[in-house]
Parts: sequence; structure tokens; C-alpha cells
Amino acid sequence: MSSLLTLARPAPRQRLPLVDAFKAVASQLIVLHHLAFYGPLSDGAYLLAPDLVAWFSQDARMAVQVFLVIAGFLAARSLAPEAVLVTAKPLTQLWQRYVRVALPYIAALLVAIACTQLAGHWMQHDSLPDPPTLWQFVSHVLLLQSVLDVDALSAGVWYVAIDFQLFALLLLLLWAARRWSDGPSTRRRRLARALVWGLGLASLFYFNRDADWDNWAVYFFGAYGLGALAYWFSQLPSGRARRWRMWALVLLTLLALVVDFRTRIALALTVAVVLAWSLRKGWLYSWPRSPVLAYLGKISYSVFLLNFPVALVVNAWFTRYGSDDVWVQSAGVLVAWLACNLAGAAFYHLVEQKLSRLGRPRAPQTLSA
Repeated sequence: MSSLLTLARPAPRQRLPLVDAFKAVASQLIVLHHLAFYGPLSDGAYLLAPDLVAWFSQDARMAVQVFLVIAGFLAARSLAPEAVLVTAKPLTQLWQRYVRVALPYIAALLVAIACTQLAGHWMQHDSLPDPPTLWQFVSHVLLLQSVLDVDALSAGVWYVAIDFQLFALLLLLLWAARRWSDGPSTRRRRLARALVWGLGLASLFYFNRDADWDNWAVYFFGAYGLGALAYWFSQLPSGRARRWRMWALVLLTLLALVVDFRTRIALALTVAVVLAWSLRKGWLYSWPRSPVLAYLGKISYSVFLLNFPVALVVNAWFTRYGSDDVWVQSAGVLVAWLACNLAGAAFYHLVEQKLSRLGRPRAPQTLSA
């Protein structure tokens, strides 16, 4: 193994408490955003706490940036711990990623369709998706619904497609860096980091400033690339090289914010710096020691997948059987929040864990750095 890795690297499947904490908080903010943005129950809650509900409705969705940075950080850690692609079969790696991500997602889509039908019996509301067509379902299975301009079957599923695009794009860049460089591994590392850095800057300065690109990975690659580069730079053995690269990353991102300030990018930069610092100092693997955050982080993907359809059913039930009293409606929001987490936990244990194992190879082939 290369001498570049001066820090002991744990097994890839080891839990990372800080990452779990980020995922736990971010997933709960997304749930609360959906509860505030969709369904009639939020109208009653708004009368009691207008500023809080408005914040959840409009600003809490920025928590997606946390997932983007973490996704880039973990992808770099698994695909190229030393900034050199380790898999000998990139297409096989991509297929395994699809299986791990898409099978639970497809199962959640089926649950969403059933929940929408049930909710439709109890209420009529513009937050209810239309009955799905076969083409609509197939486009979702292929993770192409956004680029094909197909109506979403559930809120938030666009992120699953973008996450897969980003993973594929990073895999492509790493493969290109390995293929284009026949020299020593140091040259391949530099080329890989340069490609990711270059596309990340293109995203921050151009693509992320144009909403017409928001169905494509390049729009989000700035945040994703920050996560990947934060992992690689924090692993550099030379303190001087590590510091100036991290400072360059921070300063260039700040320059992009000077050109066009975006709170979401400022949040992404903050998360990337915290992850890099925690990895270098070692507390990425040991802090915070909270079983609640650890569990919520572990089930965050299932909660993310199921929160919208479950919330729709709770909204519909309260619309049909509850009163118009604002306290009852606000209590309905809390019931929906609890139901989303309970359903996500059940889905994680009964579905996600079993299906995602299908995408884990028993003996993956790798190439040495």
C-alpha cells in the first residue's frame, strides 16, 4: 500500500458517527420540509408558527447539500482512497451501485403508488400525484425521469437519479485518469484530482448558476466534488501540501460565492471542511457518540424514500376524519413526522437491508494504486 496513507483506514463498511449525525439531521430536515410544503395539514401549523413553517417549507431543503457532499466524500473513499481508481471493472462497479441504490428505491416507488391510491380515497389535493403510467414507472426505474421531463411519482426521488449520475461521473473521471496516465501512480493521482477539481470549478462558476442544468450531474458536481476533494486532501501526508490544497479549495469556492452567492454552496463548503478536519484529527470515527443519531443516520435513506407517501396518507386521514382546528392539524403534522420515521425504520429492516446486499460483491477485483 502506498505511503501516502499515513492514517489507519478502517474497513469500508465501518460506521462513521459524524457522517451518520450529518445524515440524521439532514434527513429529518427533508422530512420536515416535505411536511411543510405538501399537504393540507401544514396550513393549520402555519397559523400557529408561520415563521417556522415557512422556513421548513423554503429553506430546509438545502439539507440536500449535506447529502451531496457526504456522497462525494464516501465515493472517493470507496472508489479511490488514494485518488486512483481501485476497481478493475468500472462497469461492474456501476451496476453494483445501481442495484444497491435502485432496488430499495423501486420498492419504495411501489409503496408510494399504493399510498397515493389510499390517500386519494380520503382527500382531493394538488399534492397528490396523478395515477402513474407504465412509461412513467419505467423512466423512474431507469433513473431518467428528470432528464425525460416525466412527472415524479414521489417527492425527492429526483435526488436518487442525480446521486447515481454523480457516482457514474466520478467513476468516469477516475477511469479516464487511470487510462490516460501511463506513468507512476503519483501522476495518476494528480490527474484524477485535477479532473475532479476542474469539473467541480466548472460547476461552481457556471453550471450551478444556471437552473436549466439542474436535471444533470454537472449542476451538483460542485458540492459532490468538494466532498471527494476534502477526502483526498485530508489524506495527504505532507502538512504543507495538505494545508495549501485545502486553502485553495476554500478560497476558490469563496471566489465562486463572490461571483454569485448561493447559500447552498456555502453550506456545502462548510460540511466539506468539517469532514476533512474530522478525518485528519481522527474524530470522524469516534464522535458524536449518540445511538439515536447513529440509528437515524443508518435509516436515513429509507426515511428519505418513504416520507412523502406516508405523509400523504396521514394528511389524507386527518383531512377525512380530523377537524379543522389548528391544534388538531398541527398535531397531525407531528403524527406524520413520527409515522415517516417509523415507516422508514421498518422499511430499512424489512426491505433496504435485504435488497442492498444484492449489490455487494463477495470478492471485488481491484487494482493496486
